[in-house]
Amino acid sequence: MVRISNGLLGTLNLLILLLSVPVIGIGAWLRFHAASECEKFLQWPVIILGVFLLVVSLLGLFGSCCRITFFLWIYLFVLFLLILGMFCFTVFAFVITNKGVGEVISGKGYKEYRLGDYSKWLQKRVGDWKTWEEIKSCMKDGKVCGGFDGDVGLKANEFYKQNLSPIKSGCCKPPTYCGFVYQNATYWVAPKSGITPGGVDCKTWSNDQRKLCYDCDSCKAGVLATMKSKWKYVSIFNIALIVFLIIVYSIGCCAIRNNKNDSYYKHYN
Repeated sequence: MVRISNGLLGTLNLLILLLSVPVIGIGAWLRFHAASECEKFLQWPVIILGVFLLVVSLLGLFGSCCRITFFLWIYLFVLFLLILGMFCFTVFAFVITNKGVGEVISGKGYKEYRLGDYSKWLQKRVGDWKTWEEIKSCMKDGKVCGGFDGDVGLKANEFYKQNLSPIKSGCCKPPTYCGFVYQNATYWVAPKSGITPGGVDCKTWSNDQRKLCYDCDSCKAGVLATMKSKWKYVSIFNIALIVFLIIVYSIGCCAIRNNKNDSYYKHYN
């Protein structure tokens, strides 16, 4: 007798199986046709995700439709680890992104960000040279500061009123405390009194469009501020996914019980 839970579990895993094919295809395409280092960085995570979805969906599909209880036990064990891992990741991410707020600058439409305001763990991550080079490469490929090219003609008071994103505020201009004099959106002049003592970012800033303030702590802080603002959307998705996985896990438990009942029925009939 066909059981509803087995059929529902089989349908869900069939959909996941179909989803895994284009995911693997995207990963393979990135491997051979990536236009930048940033895109190449994504190839293996995408391929691994696709293969993971493929294997798990096959376990669930064979376990539910072919009534192979052993496969279902493996399937549920993997789901349990996934639910547990996602829950721990969600809590951990909430804790490490709980600190850090932008500093309101008088007379400016944008905020500025300081690396020291964020958690030590995040500071270490962006402080790692290899990690930051990859992030910096992605920002350059994405031309995050390219939008300033169209603002070259803006007067200083017009530029200061702009509501810049955290990344543009931290990476595409010198920090306000450095005292650089605005010439246009892509060119700033050092103050005649000299650069602020102890201001590492002030010395790091360059009018060279390939350098700007990409190596400044303010830029790293801007990246972390952006990550923090995006995390609330990721957390909503994670919570919804955890609820969905718990429902699938429950259906899987019912499917195992159905398999046992069918085995018992066949044994005594």
